[in-house]
Amino acid sequence: MIDAGPDALVIRRLRPDEGVGYRAIRLRALANAPEAFCSSLAEEEARPPESWSARLENAARSGVDCPLVAERDGAMLGMVWAKVDGADPDTVNLFQMWVAPECRGQGVARALLMGAVDWARARGARTVGLGVNCANAAAVALYRRAGFSILGEPYPMAGEAGRMEYAMRLQLGAEP
Repeated sequence: MIDAGPDALVIRRLRPDEGVGYRAIRLRALANAPEAFCSSLAEEEARPPESWSARLENAARSGVDCPLVAERDGAMLGMVWAKVDGADPDTVNLFQMWVAPECRGQGVARALLMGAVDWARARGARTVGLGVNCANAAAVALYRRAGFSILGEPYPMAGEAGRMEYAMRLQLGAEP
């Protein structure tokens, strides 16, 4: 919980029984910002309905996935998926970061990001990584303000040709 009161912003994990809500926010993100993701709206719409809950069930069991949602008054406003890197257990990678347009500039993205970083830190991760479309200046600025650095040169994003992304990393310091 980020705040208290009737208009509180809540950052919480998605539960396995929230496949319908997860699908709705994911499809909304892809419709709103298709250039930000490697998956397409058509690909995700084609997923069977039960796959959304199954993905959340797998995340709950895995111990290496943390799907987070930002909520206010029961409405999902944004999301991010944190996942321990399969090749490097000291790294947590972030995916599917998105905030509803009407909520941008209100601290929702930062709250989601900090929720994911806090989860990574609690797991003992040393770094948090992500890829971000080079054309998304607001997202790049958000990550830089949070302490992420760009690694190397931009590289082609998966999916549609012509899109480039930065790899960004945050070094997590040892807790005092």
